[in-house]
Amino acid sequence: MKSLKTSLLGVFVLLLLLPAAYNRVVHSQTQKGDPPTGQANVALSDDDVERQCSIDTEVAPCLNCPVPTEAPTGFDNKTIDENFVPQEKHDAHRATFEVRDQILPDDIQDGGLGPVYNAQSCAECHQNPVSGAVSQITELRAGFLDNPCDPWGFDCPQFVDPPGGSLINDRAVDMRVKDTGEANIQERVPPLHSAGLDRPADVATTRTSLNLLGDGLVEAISNQTLLDIAAKETNENSNVHGLPIRVPVEENRNGRCRIGRFGHKDQHASLLSFSGDAYLNEIGITNRLFLMENTSLGRSVANFDFVPNDETIPCDDQITPPGQRQFCGEDSGRDIDTFTIFMRATEAPPRDAAIAATQDAKDGEEIFHIIGCAICHRDTIVTAMPGTAINLGTFKVPDALGNKIIHPYGDFLLHDIGTGDGIVQNGGPKTRLLVRTAPLWGVRTHTRLMHDGLSLTFAANTLPFASAIKRHGGEAQFASDTFFAMSTIKQRKLVIFLESL
Repeated sequence: MKSLKTSLLGVFVLLLLLPAAYNRVVHSQTQKGDPPTGQANVALSDDDVERQCSIDTEVAPCLNCPVPTEAPTGFDNKTIDENFVPQEKHDAHRATFEVRDQILPDDIQDGGLGPVYNAQSCAECHQNPVSGAVSQITELRAGFLDNPCDPWGFDCPQFVDPPGGSLINDRAVDMRVKDTGEANIQERVPPLHSAGLDRPADVATTRTSLNLLGDGLVEAISNQTLLDIAAKETNENSNVHGLPIRVPVEENRNGRCRIGRFGHKDQHASLLSFSGDAYLNEIGITNRLFLMENTSLGRSVANFDFVPNDETIPCDDQITPPGQRQFCGEDSGRDIDTFTIFMRATEAPPRDAAIAATQDAKDGEEIFHIIGCAICHRDTIVTAMPGTAINLGTFKVPDALGNKIIHPYGDFLLHDIGTGDGIVQNGGPKTRLLVRTAPLWGVRTHTRLMHDGLSLTFAANTLPFASAIKRHGGEAQFASDTFFAMSTIKQRKLVIFLESL
């Protein structure tokens, strides 16, 4: 009887402790119950935060809705619509996108590059074949895995950010510039003993630069459309479970969310949020959405910062959108807004018309659908109607982007295909081994494939793209196995189709 009472007492104590154990905070700069703020490269620690964040459907009522039209495409630096952004302005915005930022301010630039960073301009990572597209550049992320598991064995091991977040910047300003005499602030994958990090990282991965062309159209996809795609995928194949995640919109942090769609982890839902994140984390420029400088693996970089007190630097203009701060940090000219307008006005990546017209490419596209690739790499999506309020009411879909047919060959959802990088960002612990379906529009311009860039478009003694297809497991295992079980002729036709994208 004593043994039974002891057992029951143990169960009672376990049940009391379970909520705290299950929702424990991953060691990062975030607090339990709050999406990450200030620095966009730290992990959301609690799945419940993401699940409970409400969203709008973003479906506007429509009587006698017009027939959707094809979105413009092209690698030609043209604006998507002269009535939306005139070509002259689009060219000026592209020039800002291409400007190389610098450390010290002068008569032209505010300065502020770094102190830790990856690139000096947006175009450095997005310029093949035109500004806004892809490149061979990768970034580096790392972290730790925390044990033991929670009492039920869920969500273990859990991802833990290194101090300052998972992004490991490849570059840092020269310590001699300010003659501080301190140790270099260059980051590296832990261990980094000079930073007090003796534990080796359990997770380390590269991330490829992503195409930005046509992302204004992607931003204009309604939340409901992405939710419908997720439901449809499961109906088409019970082994496919595309996950839509709810993430904050940095320009209107009101406790509500939007379905993520940008980044390898769907960590952002708006192009302005993405711009603010990238300007800070990739170039080191604080801005009105992210006023806090990154650290160097937890070490302060204040002594290397030539533009201090970022939170007191006002914007050059007097424009303060509702709910927005009046301070712009090192981005006093609101470059993040210019980047956003530029991306919204880019055309979607075009197909190679000559290859697409061949019978081999047409046969290959049919095979692509038959073996199940198109369940996740969806060929057609229609954007929200013009006038629809998106991004928590901060932007209305213009005529240039609304009710447009796009062919991204992606679903903008997270999946488990066996190549997950182990990193958690805005989606919570459940996303650790998930990655976004790579949109295949423009894939013929990519020399390195998959999220880590480790699959080459051509590997010795294989068909182009075969190394990437081979790595597809999990939800994509059947499609991958079917491809390699097909005749060489059918494989070649499918590859020719991919070469047309």
